[in-house]
Amino acid sequence: MISEKVTMQSFHDGQVARLTLNAPKANILDSDMMAGLDGLLSDLRDRQELKLLELTGAGDHFSFGASVQEHAREQAPAMLRQFHGLFHALIELAVPAAALVSGQCLGGGLELALMCNFLFADRSARLGQPEINLGVFAPPASLILPLKIGQHKADEMLLTGRSYTAEEAASMGLVTALFNDREEMLLGVDEWLVKNILPKSAAALRFAVRAARLRFNDLLTVQLRSIEALYLDRLMSTHDANEGIASFLEHRKPSWKNC
Repeated sequence: MISEKVTMQSFHDGQVARLTLNAPKANILDSDMMAGLDGLLSDLRDRQELKLLELTGAGDHFSFGASVQEHAREQAPAMLRQFHGLFHALIELAVPAAALVSGQCLGGGLELALMCNFLFADRSARLGQPEINLGVFAPPASLILPLKIGQHKADEMLLTGRSYTAEEAASMGLVTALFNDREEMLLGVDEWLVKNILPKSAAALRFAVRAARLRFNDLLTVQLRSIEALYLDRLMSTHDANEGIASFLEHRKPSWKNC
């Protein structure tokens, strides 16, 4: 599906593809944007020359995350299936991926960035998993963060819901390289990929991604289904999960019942 909410550019004779979340200012990952991403990822499977996939956001921010409206109980099953489908699509693509992050990178936006092999950021970046503040949790991040930064730091991010500066994220090992601003980041990432990625065989890179991420991909493929069931069948049957979503949409403080 083609969506105006996602654009694609090619660089270096088609060896690099950049997908841009194109619904500023928030670049919300709603159903339309996710369908656009899925369609473009499918199209890229036949690009044998592709050596790097870049993901970034238009405007000042990467993404505020998935649509809160689509987290409502009636829409949550379809939303999670579609969102988690993007992770399976990236696994199948098996091309090195890099997130280029400016501004807010939250919730599902951060989960999408975490799925990438590399995460570049400028100093405006703010990264966080605020789902707990809405009475819910972040399924993919619950699996990916412990692998990337260890259980202790993952627990802190997932259970406090606070946002981290680019410098804090870099100190935890989430950031491949940190730049002063977006322009410097775009130039710096291009220099990095010319040196480190383009000299390689595209075929070898695909096999190397599959090999390096064998455990990562197996965990995500199997356990994400279990966590999705926990989210839909148990969490969304609680008062507080539904209250958290409703209070956000109604611009009021939640009234928790702890059940």
